[in-house]
Amino acid sequence: MPDTAILWFRRDLRLDDNPALNRAMAECERVLPLYIHAPAEELPWAPGAAARWWLHGSLRALDQNLRERGSRLLIAAGESLAVLARISDQTGATRVYWNRLYDPATRARDAHIKLALRAQGRRCESHNAALLREPWEVLTGTGGPYKVYSAFWRKSSSGLSGLAADAPLPAPAGLKRPPAVEKLEPMQVELDALGLLPRIPWDQGLAARWQPGESAALARARCFIGGEPDAPPPGAAALDGYAQGRDLPGQPGTSSLSPHLHFGEIGPRRLLALIAQRYGSIAALAAEAYVRELGWREFAHHLLYHFPHTTTTPLDPRFARFPWRTADAAALLAAWQRGRTGVPLVDAGMRELWHTGWMHNRVRMVVASYLTKNLRLPWQAGADWFWDTLVDADLAANTLGWQWTAGCGADAAPYFRVFNPVRQGERFDPRGDYVRRWCPELARLPDKFIHQPWAAPAAILDSAGVVLGRDYPHPLVDLARSRLEALAAFESIKSA
Repeated sequence: MPDTAILWFRRDLRLDDNPALNRAMAECERVLPLYIHAPAEELPWAPGAAARWWLHGSLRALDQNLRERGSRLLIAAGESLAVLARISDQTGATRVYWNRLYDPATRARDAHIKLALRAQGRRCESHNAALLREPWEVLTGTGGPYKVYSAFWRKSSSGLSGLAADAPLPAPAGLKRPPAVEKLEPMQVELDALGLLPRIPWDQGLAARWQPGESAALARARCFIGGEPDAPPPGAAALDGYAQGRDLPGQPGTSSLSPHLHFGEIGPRRLLALIAQRYGSIAALAAEAYVRELGWREFAHHLLYHFPHTTTTPLDPRFARFPWRTADAAALLAAWQRGRTGVPLVDAGMRELWHTGWMHNRVRMVVASYLTKNLRLPWQAGADWFWDTLVDADLAANTLGWQWTAGCGADAAPYFRVFNPVRQGERFDPRGDYVRRWCPELARLPDKFIHQPWAAPAAILDSAGVVLGRDYPHPLVDLARSRLEALAAFESIKSA
């Protein structure tokens, strides 16, 4: 049996159900866990500020998990191929294992590295730790990619019950101490030297809201799904009411697992296993809505794999001609980013994002619709802001979400849908709990006007202590008129 293998961690920062780790342990005496910091290799989509904050905590947690099992995480900075080759030479490692990534830049990088290391006589293997199905495994009857979610999920979900029945790979109880790597300077670095944490202390809200790492991910999943000794009793888990609760931003009705999934601190197979353990089957009615959301995650990666240009270019080519607003665009974008649009549900969402690095999914759709349709600003600008401020910023999900809402992506019909933020607020935040939390200057307004303070009589505003234009901004645009302008813009490209 070969003595040493390198396990190259990327966004699979866990020991549970880690195919590359299990393969390396099965084939080699020792495993050297390695993380390489090479953000330039991910350009133009190197991790944003909030994601870097999360990565710092996740790497620290992974190192702690490894140390508890007799190993440790080696962190290096530099060109990935050079680091892998140098460590292989120093340790005598003849094998390198990793779990696959699906972003365009990393796919190209990994393919190059695999060819180069094999040319040097080393064995390289990549595995699937992130998805239930590989993007190239789910194709239409003619062998092409899907563009409609419902058809994709019908095909993709076939056999998932069997997949869930196969127990995920357990985390190893122990690992042999990895070989010493002493001559890697200046490539070998300490975690703090990577500079992942912000220089300006804006991240207190992130630390209060989140705990990165595999242990936190498993605890959150068990609490959400329930059915385990350390979880709430049956009936108390959020998954039981997920189908209704997921749309209410003022209530804790979602899993909040998206950042843990993005960084690979928990895998989708483990989630299916926990669901099957709780309900007896992943097809249980109580779990159906959540499993479908995992399907949307799969669909996002499917689209990114087959249409890599869509990170910056609309899937529907007609939208290359869309007449985006140019007048006052910078000022309007800045107001949207700061949560100063004058539309309470939109502002609440943008403030939640800035404070916590996360935003409720229903509100994500509303703020994206407002930017692209009411303000008529390019979806790419919104995608860039989300990329820098979301702890769960995922290229596949971010691209799918923005193109879907803008109307230019897959499964975007009706492309002319314009979310009305007032109606959305009245329906999904009827008492204004969400708005009052993130826009406290409006807290004393009655429910009737909490989502449209501009419609409140002067006496109501006065009694609530709100002066529009001073305490809270006037709306940037008229919702009804801007909706009609957006529809006219859609018609112009439809008939062009």
